This record gives sequence, structure tokens and C-alpha cells, in this order.
Amino acid sequence: MRTWDHRYDRPDYLFGTAPAAFLERHIGVIPPASTVLAIADGEGRNSVYLAQRGHQVTAFDTSTVALEKARALALTKSVTVRHEVGGIEDWDWSRPYDCVLGIFIQFATPEQRATLFQEMKRATAPGGLILLHGYRPEQVDYGTGGPPSRENMYTEGMLRDAFSDCQILHLSSYDAVIEEGVGHSGRSALIDLIARKPEAA
Repeated sequence: MRTWDHRYDRPDYLFGTAPAAFLERHIGVIPPASTVLAIADGEGRNSVYLAQRGHQVTAFDTSTVALEKARALALTKSVTVRHEVGGIEDWDWSRPYDCVLGIFIQFATPEQRATLFQEMKRATAPGGLILLHGYRPEQVDYGTGGPPSRENMYTEGMLRDAFSDCQILHLSSYDAVIEEGVGHSGRSALIDLIARKPEAA
């Protein structure tokens, strides 16, 4: 947590205040007035955008510095977001949401990731959506964001396996130039997943 507090302790927003291009591109897939959980939301750019679009958003992060900036951003945009301090290991995943959002959660090790993906599914209401956006292993060669850890990145095969019990609506690998603050800047090796949790039997 201290490491992330240090990274976020700056006058500007490390990843900017605009939402991830992935979220802007696919915002229409989320039904109106959905309850949304934004995982490791950092300084709030994605949760605030979701709230601006009329969703009821809960966002958590381990960094209190980031959450202070997220609350300030929500205030400037005149929206309400439920911001909570928490990490992926201690979050209460039993609360169901219409949509669970994970953007650039590349700090999770392979062991953490396996548990995280299961918990994301658990936190998604039957028939709800999971939106996941991150880096592929090739990102390490680009060096334009994320940790220097190929094992923390995603591949299509990995995501197909992890979400095989869901309906995969969209899965795409691509390269693109993104400018999302100084933290994500330049040509990037990206991957997107949108999956629907089955309705209850």
C-alpha cells in the first residue's frame, strides 16, 4: 500500500482523469442504472465516468491517497461514488453487482489472479457482466505501462479458460497507442474481455 500511496502522491493524476478508452468504447453494453463494482480503481477516473453515465458505483483501492483524489474528482464532476479502502484479498466479494469492472489489475500475481477471477465471478449477479481490460505479455517489451512481469499479463487462452463458465461476448487482443496520464502512455499490447455470468438455474 505504501508503494501505491507514494506513486499516487503527486499533484496531477497518474493515469489521468479521463476513463480508459476500453470503458468509453464499451460503456453501452452496461444496462442503464446498473450497480457496478470497480476493482482497484485508483484515482477514480473509471468509477467517476460510470457515475456520470448514471450507474450506482462502488469502487475500492488499497491506497488512501488515491481514494482522496478519487473523491475530489467525483466532487468536481458532481457525482456520487461509494469509495472504500480495501484490497482484492480482503474485499467482501459476496455482495452482488450487475457489473464488475477490472482495468489494468496487473499487480496481481498468477496465484492472486486465479483467486481474483473467481471472486469477480462471485461478485457478479446472475446474468450480470464482467468487463476486464489489461495488458498482454508483449507489453513488457513496449515498456509503456504496467509492471515488468510477463506472468502478470493476460492472454486470450488464459481468459477463455478462466471464464469458460461464462458467456464470452467479446475477447480481443490488439495493439494501440493510449495516452492515459503518464502511467499509461504510448503503444501498448492490450486485451479486452466482456463476459456474461449465466442466469441462476
